[in-house]
Amino acid sequence: MKELSVLIKPASSLCNMRCRYCFYADVSEQRVIPSYGMMSEDVVKTILRRVKESGAQSVTFAFQGGEPTLCGLSYFEGFVKEAKAVLPHVRVNYSIQTNGLLLDDAFCAFLKENCFLVGLSLDGYRENHNGFRPDAAGKDTFTRTLATAERLRHFGVDFNILTVVTAPLAKRGEKLWRFYQKNHFEFVQLIPCLAPLSGDVANEWALTPQAYADFLKGIFPLWVDALTKGAYISIRLFDNLVRQAFGQMPEMCGMCGVCSPQFVIEADGGVYPCDFYVLDEYRCGNLSDNSFDEILQEERMQRFLKPQFPEACKACRFARFCRGGCKRYRSLYLAKEGYCPYADFLSSCEKDILRAGRFVFGG
Repeated sequence: MKELSVLIKPASSLCNMRCRYCFYADVSEQRVIPSYGMMSEDVVKTILRRVKESGAQSVTFAFQGGEPTLCGLSYFEGFVKEAKAVLPHVRVNYSIQTNGLLLDDAFCAFLKENCFLVGLSLDGYRENHNGFRPDAAGKDTFTRTLATAERLRHFGVDFNILTVVTAPLAKRGEKLWRFYQKNHFEFVQLIPCLAPLSGDVANEWALTPQAYADFLKGIFPLWVDALTKGAYISIRLFDNLVRQAFGQMPEMCGMCGVCSPQFVIEADGGVYPCDFYVLDEYRCGNLSDNSFDEILQEERMQRFLKPQFPEACKACRFARFCRGGCKRYRSLYLAKEGYCPYADFLSSCEKDILRAGRFVFGG
């Protein structure tokens, strides 16, 4: 492996917030062991040893949770120090997805010094964010999260905003867009809120197919208008869509037609193929016993990575854009027979896609 990407859960499913839609709480509750606690120093050393054994020339360590910062700044300082010692000739990149509540000045200075890319979870304007993202004591978190964004700016840390699009927020796309503009957020990811993996009836904040299509159809023209007026905000989904329309490969997971192994590492060293499927039936080994190559060849990993193009997508003229979409998102895309929210969205904005692309690429 010349390039290796691993997603590490150093605090397993532990979190200092109680987000009402939390997908990882949904995942972990379906395991025999919901939480593996805090990752030990021995597991960190095992991860780095296995990366060295893989022969990778470049590695990306992405930290997620639960809430990864619950491990404390000392965990990350130790990880980076050990990585420098074990992987002196490997190009190492770092990222972290966090709710930001524990990112004080010292933590932000560390993130800047070590070139971490930070994903900050912020669900838009105050009433929406507070309605879905209380802390473990049930208290509002909007003010603290927004203060963290300003602290990251102050220290020069590269960061993006991750917003979960729930059914209520989908009706307020323009208000969300104006919030991004007002706060000068330059990089945004929009994640659709899905029904639970358990197959239970969707809760009141999970998106319906039509609600998701309407949200995208509402916010995309605002994005294009800002782009053409020199007030560009990077929205990852739209960036990738325009690239695809002009013959470039997408970088976004779920738009490539095949799954790549994420090598999701739980706190005990167990490895899974995808962050959406950190379930007992998808466990592909443990780095204490298996190398990355062995885990890649494991039967459950190979079965997960095998392309599965939905029959319903074969006749769709927009299949070249989503290539069947993320496996997890298919519960939304294919929920209503004969209707796909992504195809509905794309059919409504073809001219805008081309207009945006001509502005970016010329022609």
